Amino acid sequence: MHTEENKMSVMPIRKLLINMSVPIMISMFVQALYNVVDSIFVAQINENALTAVSLAFPVQNLMIAIAVGTGMGINSLLSRSLGEKKYEKANDTAKNGIFLAFLSYIVFLIFGLLFTKNYFRSQTDNQQILEYGIAYLRIISIGSIAKFTQIIFERLLQSTGKTFHAMITQGTGAIINIILDPILIFGYFGLPKMGTAGAALATIIGQATAALMAIYFNLTINKEININMKGFKPNLNIIKKIYTVGIPSIVMMSITSVATYGINKILNKFSSTAIAVLGAYLKLQSFVFMPVFGLNNGMVPIIAYNYGAKNKERIIKTIKLSIIYATCIMIIGLLLIQILPDKILGLFNASEDMLNIGIPALRIISLSYIFAGISIVSSSVYQAFGNGLLSLIISASRQLLVLLPATYILSLFGNIDLVWWAYPIAEIASVILSIIFLKYIYDKNVAPMDG
Repeated sequence: MHTEENKMSVMPIRKLLINMSVPIMISMFVQALYNVVDSIFVAQINENALTAVSLAFPVQNLMIAIAVGTGMGINSLLSRSLGEKKYEKANDTAKNGIFLAFLSYIVFLIFGLLFTKNYFRSQTDNQQILEYGIAYLRIISIGSIAKFTQIIFERLLQSTGKTFHAMITQGTGAIINIILDPILIFGYFGLPKMGTAGAALATIIGQATAALMAIYFNLTINKEININMKGFKPNLNIIKKIYTVGIPSIVMMSITSVATYGINKILNKFSSTAIAVLGAYLKLQSFVFMPVFGLNNGMVPIIAYNYGAKNKERIIKTIKLSIIYATCIMIIGLLLIQILPDKILGLFNASEDMLNIGIPALRIISLSYIFAGISIVSSSVYQAFGNGLLSLIISASRQLLVLLPATYILSLFGNIDLVWWAYPIAEIASVILSIIFLKYIYDKNVAPMDG
């Protein structure tokens, strides 16, 4: 079963990186599409509905952070185990990962049942925004078992190089969500008009479909690992190793939730429209960032596998190409946002007020893209070597030590346009730190290898 050479050790790096990454990039692009489409349809209800979904974003981001971070830990350990030909350890990693996904869901189930009202009341007292937001977030939280299952089982496919199948599951889930959005929000085909609750339900149904497909593919096609849970007992040693990489990644992505929550509160002093602008931007940004995250997801198993196999040359080439590709993607995103900010905001049914705030906002924030490609790839490089702590330091510094304080200080001038400059300032700090840490990883992990 394991005699055939894994493509991660033999395929030319440029071809391998494209082969591993492009399917994930496409599926993540589709994922970004349905994030945006969700908000575009919600914006057709009214601006308050868009603001409500924007205020729910930190919790949704936290869910994704926990699922993706855990998946990142599974990915790194599982791919390395396969590179070292430790097949039993790879199986145990997969099973413990599935167990962790279920535990994570329990947390959000409790939040959805008990704490959604308190969460929204801490941010706004607008009754309409409260109603829209609570209805939306409660369904998203209670149904999040679908999200956790989908992400973990897709990561198992990616860990063994089966990125095409992960693309199929993600793409199908996203397309179902996009189709159901208008039907459930506006009540077509004799169904009740559900508003923001309809947007949430469409999301859950799409995720549940993708989750079931990912489970099916793992059971039928993913022969490199066995995920039969019969007689399963949690293995604390493996869970610790998953979270050694995963927790920094989880905290790193969760910091975005904390920062966004804080920035929303600062923006609320100007207007709820400013929150809607940031919410629209964060969804749009995923169009540019998701393909780079897809590139990273293809890169991590290649580096982890070749680190396990002690192949220095392939590691260096993978890192160099990933940074070049990521920077190209970010520059394309920058150009589009600089040229078409009014058209982009028009997708969200933008009012005159929203355009006045949003056009300068998009142009200023997107300047940070010039530097972001290096930072994003570097963070995943550290994780591939099992050193997620460096990624955490960069993310915490960027968001909590630079972005949030800079946003607050710039807001004191009373000019909303100044506030957006906090984003490029934070990204410059991030890229300087990233380059320093990249050299540290090279000296510590890569340079000592032979060849």
